[in-house]
Amino acid sequence: MSNLEASTSKKNWIKSLVVLGVLLVVAGLVVGFMKRDDAPEATTDQATFAARRGPLTISVLESGTIKAREQIILKSEVEGRSTIITLIDEGERVKKGDLLVELDVTELIDERIDQEISVQNAEADYINARENLAVVINQGQSDIEKAELTLEFAVEDLRQYDTNDGLFAKDLKQIEAEIQLAQEELQRARDVNEWSERLYKEKYISESEYLADKLTVNRNQLDVDLAVSDLKILKEFTYKRQIAQLKSDARQAEMALERTKRKAKADQAQAEASLIAREAELKRQKTKLAKIEEQISKGKIYAPADGLVIYATTAQRGGWRRDQEPLDEGQEVWERQELIYLPVGTSTLAEVDIHEASLKKMRKGLPAIITVDALSGQRFMGHLEFIAPLPDPTSMWMNPDLRIYNAQVYLDSEESALRTGMSCKVEIVVEQYQDAIYVPVQAVLSVAGEPTVYILEGNTISERTVEIGFDNNRMVHITAGLDEGEQVLLSPPLKAATASEEGEGAQSSDPEQEALFQQRIREQIEASRQSNPEDLKLPQTEEAVPVEVNDRRGDRP
Repeated sequence: MSNLEASTSKKNWIKSLVVLGVLLVVAGLVVGFMKRDDAPEATTDQATFAARRGPLTISVLESGTIKAREQIILKSEVEGRSTIITLIDEGERVKKGDLLVELDVTELIDERIDQEISVQNAEADYINARENLAVVINQGQSDIEKAELTLEFAVEDLRQYDTNDGLFAKDLKQIEAEIQLAQEELQRARDVNEWSERLYKEKYISESEYLADKLTVNRNQLDVDLAVSDLKILKEFTYKRQIAQLKSDARQAEMALERTKRKAKADQAQAEASLIAREAELKRQKTKLAKIEEQISKGKIYAPADGLVIYATTAQRGGWRRDQEPLDEGQEVWERQELIYLPVGTSTLAEVDIHEASLKKMRKGLPAIITVDALSGQRFMGHLEFIAPLPDPTSMWMNPDLRIYNAQVYLDSEESALRTGMSCKVEIVVEQYQDAIYVPVQAVLSVAGEPTVYILEGNTISERTVEIGFDNNRMVHITAGLDEGEQVLLSPPLKAATASEEGEGAQSSDPEQEALFQQRIREQIEASRQSNPEDLKLPQTEEAVPVEVNDRRGDRP
């Protein structure tokens, strides 16, 4: 065949394929319009589940850790960081007063010596301030007494000078007496001079005698004039000046007394403040010394009671410090770090984490079934006793979108084989229905805020709104809208998926034991209904649509 013929044949073949494809598309459209219906057609690979009626248990399965219900937590109370010198072996039974942990306090011992010196210096300063206060008080009293005496003397001097029988009156009388005496002497001299003059004229006496008598008169006249002048000076000048001076002295003495009192008061206040400061400093230094001695004493941790030694690093459940080293000698610990748990009784509890989606199911007193990994085949009964009012901050720090609440489940019986730190599974039984319709949780979707299932009826799928109750993360209770035997899709429409029902939980091989467990569960559920729901302090949560996926949170590590 030539190239031209081959090319022509190839083009005809392509045209035939195109025409055949168009015919097939048209035929498909015609068939589609002929079979078109409002409901979608079911495909053979869509998994379904026939709604069941029968007993249904609503429970929440969580992982947990066994802990002693009554235990003493021993922490490091040495400030800062310290190193473990000696450590008792874990698992050893101890008596009250036995040494458990000894921490290195060498630096504190050196610090105590320095602090003792500081206390001695502070005590010396305090004694000095106390004695100085006594001296200041004594000196102040002496100065005040001296100033009061000066004031008293000044007042007495003023009164002594200005009274009727005072110094001024005395000086006045003295001058007046002098004047009077001088006048009398003058009068006598005049009389003598007069006789002398007569005798001189008659030549009975000499001229010198006459002149001597006349001189005596002049002298007495001068004495009178001087006395009168002294009297005038005393009244008009000396008295006023002396009165002013004495009054000023009294005022100055009064002000000096006031200054002395104020100064004494100020000096005493200053001395008292200094004494108070020194006393406070002494107390502070003694307090620091006592604290150091207390810290040194806390370097040795003794058993406060009889018990079994469990390291805190062994008993703690995971947390964000997953890289925390086991407690050992030579390890550095910090203040308030938990070191040893010392159980003092045989009562135990299981500490679990409850997801916020399960909070609305929880109430105090709900029964629980505890299985311990280390005790295979054994089951223990317990009840929910406490849920923390706030989410665990550690989990929020690791995952801000995760909200879990610490809870405690008390075991009803005492078992000597249980040890703190054992891993366990806790199934909290919320409700038990003897006759309930239920479907897998993945069959219920939230459509426009309403729980919805998709029903398979023949070859069509119909959407139906239902009313639901609690779920157990596997099956959800249908309270209305669905009948037994109706087929529901296990996956949304137009999304192929397969689903298989999980196997039922492990059941006891002993029928009598299983019946006893179920009876106790029913009794505790009823008791929890009758108890006050406020006894369990749960946080306020919004109503949530039941879980739409099969989330077995109990299987998470």
